[in-house]
Amino acid sequence: QVQLVESGGGLVQTGGSLRLSCAASGRTFSSYVMGWFRRAPEKEREFVAAISRSGGDKYYGASTKGRFAISRDNAKSTAYLQMNRLDPEDTAVYSCAAANSMTENGLLYNYWGQGTQVTVSS
Repeated sequence: QVQLVESGGGLVQTGGSLRLSCAASGRTFSSYVMGWFRRAPEKEREFVAAISRSGGDKYYGASTKGRFAISRDNAKSTAYLQMNRLDPEDTAVYSCAAANSMTENGLLYNYWGQGTQVTVSS
């Protein structure tokens, strides 16, 4: 198993930036694809980004591509989500997750963190 803990959420103004972190413990972090998802109030869970085991391949959801950047540091067992040009529509609980393959399907992610709240004020 792997345990995931997110941090870095908070309140930011429109146009601002935040960097989320996802610290992993347990089984070897580098053996998992890592993904970020978000859920806004009264909306379905949305895929944000995924990164391959080595970090060489990255995949983004349509609403965040070009503004968000996913990365990972396998030596630190941590994944990151850099969020730029934030908009009130980005307000949501952001969760990281671990999977065995590159996918935007949340059902294929085996391990999840508890989530961190991001609120963007207008």
